[in-house]
Parts: sequence; C-alpha cells; structure tokens
Amino acid sequence: MTRWKWIAMLLPLTLPAMAHAQGYPARPIRLVVPAPPGGGTDILGRMVAHKLTDTLHQQFIIDNRGGASGMIGSEIVARADPDGYTLLICFTTHVTNPSLYPKMSYDPVRDFAPVAMVGVIPSVLVLHPSIPSQSVKEFIAYAKARPGKLIYGSAGSGSATHLSTVLFNAMTGTSMVHVPYKGSAPALTDLLAGQINLMFGNMASAMPHVRGGKLRALAVTSANRSAAAPELPTIAESGLPGYEATSWFALFAPARTPAAIVNKLNTEVNTLVKLPDVKERMLGLGADALPMSSRELSVYVESEIVKWGKLIKASGAKAD
Repeated sequence: MTRWKWIAMLLPLTLPAMAHAQGYPARPIRLVVPAPPGGGTDILGRMVAHKLTDTLHQQFIIDNRGGASGMIGSEIVARADPDGYTLLICFTTHVTNPSLYPKMSYDPVRDFAPVAMVGVIPSVLVLHPSIPSQSVKEFIAYAKARPGKLIYGSAGSGSATHLSTVLFNAMTGTSMVHVPYKGSAPALTDLLAGQINLMFGNMASAMPHVRGGKLRALAVTSANRSAAAPELPTIAESGLPGYEATSWFALFAPARTPAAIVNKLNTEVNTLVKLPDVKERMLGLGADALPMSSRELSVYVESEIVKWGKLIKASGAKAD
C-alpha cells in the first residue's frame, strides 16, 4: 500500500479530533471544585476559571461540591460525559484517598484524563521557639533523642499535613506524637500557644508568624525552594535527601475526553500560570507553578499513588 493510501485511510480518524479542538468550547464549561468555597482549591479554581473564560471566550462556571475528602465532586466528574464540558480541579487527596478509604466509587487513574498541573503548595516545618533546633539536622537529632516526647499537630488524620510528618518520621527514624485537629487553623493556634511543639504548616498562614518571630521555620517540603520563601532551604537539601511532600492542584477531565481537547486545555493552563498577575496571586497562597504536559501529569499522579500508598500502609495512617 502506498504512503498516500495510508494517509487517505488515516484522515477520517484524525479529522474528528481536529474538529473537536477547533470547535471547542462552544458552550459554557462546568468546573467542579470538590471543596467548599474559600479554601486554596476554590481560590485556584476560580482563578483558572476566570482566565480560561477570557482566553477561550466561554464561561467557566464554578460548581463547589465539597465533602468526603474531595470524593463527592470527583465522582461527579468521573461519571460526566467525556466532552470537555465538565472538568475537575482536584488536590492531593486524589492520590491518597485510594489508600485511606477501602471503598471508592471511582478509580482515580482509570476514570480521569489528566489535563494540567495548576500549582504546588509546599508545607513549611515550623517549631515553637521553645524547641532549640536551628536546622533540620539539629531537629532530627533533637527528636531522635526524645522518642514519643514531641507533639505535632495536623489538619486531621490522613491530611497532607499529617502525611508530611508521617513521611518525615519514616525517613528519619523519629517518633513524634500526632494530635489531629479539624483544620490547620486550630493546630496553628495551639502551636503558637505552645500546646504542641511543631507542625508542617501551610505557607500562607504560617510564614507571617515566622516573620513576626513567634515561630521558627526550618525548611520547606517541596523538591525545590519556594518563591514564597526563597530564604528557606528544602528539607531534602537540609540533610534528608529525597524528601518531598506537597499539596498540589491539577485539572482533570473524564476519561475518554478527546486528546485534542485535553491538549488544548493543557496549553491554555500552562500559559496562564506563567502570567505575572497569576504568579503574584499564587505567591500569596504560597503556591508555585509547575507546568506539565498531560502525559507528565499522568505519570506524576500514578507515582504519587504508589508513594503515598506504601507509606499509608506501612504507617497504619487512617482518615478521620
């Protein structure tokens, strides 16, 4: 068969995909946020929706569906038509839920098409000033000498702030006592009061207290330094190579959404997160842009499921 005959045979297969991208979007898009209004996921979701409305000339409508650690909203998108008109902006629980909840109504890999990474928010290891450690190395030695004596707070069992410390314990051989709170804010309040010794805190809420001298920050949990606090080293560069634990936010579509639509959205999101006003807004949240192709995001999600699954199983961590 000649090359031209092959092209003639393939054209009917490629033309519909091209048409999908050229005609998309032709009506408003629903962006499901699987969290209540006001939090980081909601703020980033609204920012993305606003920018995509401007660039794609169709309204992106936010639909907050909080509850069940993001699973209520995620299930809606998993069951939606794969036409690009129902999207999901989800967060790290997308990859930890499968290990924390034995029964889920959807599969976080099989039922979704990864679209684009929006951003990552590292936590910051913060201590009450009564703890004398001035570096991560010093703190590891201090904690090892006091097994079961140091108390750390988190936003709740199974939360990113909890699992960050579980990973730290596992990699350092330290043994610290967990006190789960209903959110990061009450945990931070007790840390400021000296009721607990440390926590892996939210950058945006913890750093003002660090800069005010009420807490001591040792390092951030991301693989690279954060633009929100470039003076702080990473835990990995401070004596614990390979440590990384961030909250990330990414855009997904239902599985079987046409690749042309996924790629178009990926290009738009990767462009908008580089805009100066978007970078400034993200900086205020302690977030860093991390552009990826849809394929890179797919690989990242699968690796995160494996990483956290092993840790959760080994540690016996449970969700609230």
